[in-house]
Order: sequence, then C-alpha cells, then structure tokens
Amino acid sequence: MKKFFLLILLSAFLLSCNIFKKTENQLDYLKDIEQVALETSVKNSRSTIQPGDQLEIFFLAPDMDVVAPFNQSYSASAISAAAANPNRSLTSDITTGTGAGAGPSYVVDSDGFIQVNILGKIQTAGKNTEELRDELTEMITRYVKKPTVYVRYKNYRVSVMGEVNRPNTYQIPEGKITVLEALALAGDLTMYGKRDNVLVLRNVDGQIVNYRVDLNSANFINSPAYYLKQNDVVYVQPNTTREKTSRLDPNTNTYIAIGSIAISLASVLILLFRK
Repeated sequence: MKKFFLLILLSAFLLSCNIFKKTENQLDYLKDIEQVALETSVKNSRSTIQPGDQLEIFFLAPDMDVVAPFNQSYSASAISAAAANPNRSLTSDITTGTGAGAGPSYVVDSDGFIQVNILGKIQTAGKNTEELRDELTEMITRYVKKPTVYVRYKNYRVSVMGEVNRPNTYQIPEGKITVLEALALAGDLTMYGKRDNVLVLRNVDGQIVNYRVDLNSANFINSPAYYLKQNDVVYVQPNTTREKTSRLDPNTNTYIAIGSIAISLASVLILLFRK
C-alpha cells in the first residue's frame, strides 16, 4: 500500500512539472524574435491620416505675434504650454485656464482636406502626422522665420477588451501604438488570456476587417495589425481553462478542497490500521 501511494505521489509530481513547463512556454512572447527581420514593419509604423480624424495643429515662433493668425483662437500661452508637454491636449490647457479661448479642431473632410488659416486647403490623404508637419513647416516658412509646427491627433483611440487586467479605451495623442504597447497599457493579459489568437478589429472604408495575432511568434510584427490604427479594437479571448471555469459551480473549488482533505484523511487512516 505504501508503494502504491508513493507511486501516485511521484506520478502527480511529474505531471505537475510537465504542466508547468507547458504553461511557461505558452506565456512567452516572441520566442523566435531573432529569426524575424524587423525592417519590414517600419513602413507601417505611422498611421496615415483618415477622413474624420481630428487634428491639433499649432505654430510657434520666436515672435508669437507673427504666428498668431495661423493659430485660430488659441492663445500664445496655451500653445507654449501644450508644446512643452506633447502628451497633453492643447484643448486641456485651455479648459483648465491656461489659455484664453478655444478654437475648433482641424477635422479632416471626406476628401482628405483640412482648412488652415492663411495657408488654405491642405491635402492630408496618404500622409502621417510627421509628413503633414514637415509640409506645413515648409509652407509657413514663407511667412515666418524659424517656425515650429506641432501636429497630433485629438481623437486617436484604441480599445482593449477581454482577458486583460485593465480593459478600457485609450487615447493615443502621438498616433502610434503597437499591439504589445496597447496590451501593456491594459496591464497585460491575464493568465486566462489566449496568447496565440488575439483578435484585432479594424474599420476599413466602412467594412470591419479582423486580424488574428499570435503573440507566441515574432512573425506577427509583419502583420498589418502590429501597428494599430485609429479606433482599432483589441480583443483577448479566454483560453480553455477560463471557459471551463466559467461553466463550473462557483463552489466547485470548495468541494474539491473538501474532497482532497477527505482522501488525505482516509489514506492516513488506512496506513494507521495497517500498522
């Protein structure tokens, strides 16, 4: 009988080691990162500006009075404060009292144009915020010496849902974020998140397109879903363990614990009586 119990304990130990090893491997990200060329993903690192995007554009110069006509109704103090903190919205500075008044956002129309004071209609289609900034800088240099132009999104958001620690919708002023960065904002996946089948939903010209991401393989960095776009939704599906757990009686763990104690007591009693 003692040999029988020792055999059971040894089998349980070996099984637990195997499960731990398998689970550990499943929790790894980008295990074959060294085998994948990162250069191919650089071209997708910046989202291009889309119709309906809201942009904050403001101009600075050594003499702020000279650029005032280009800056809608934003005050010089609000612009300077926003420029000093790129992660803070210019509108936020105004509403908290830093600025003197709020001008409207630059909303990209259906043809990809925005209307900028004095400079006129500017085409944004196919450009990212950096390219638009460089173009505006070149244009305003005709009127202003040593200008500095800031362009950033006002409504660039991504949502992270499912088996993550902090599901939420996150605003991304810089307009650039990867799947991994979005998951980091959401506190990473829970232990129940399915790491080999993360779903990314994207609206492309009015059609919902879905991508599947395998975080266990570095190959996904070449996927169109690696760099997220405006209003993308990242959904982490529950793994089999979570699905099974959700179907169990909430008191199942208690029953299992009681059963384990009972089996242990029975085993002890059997050994005692055999003596």
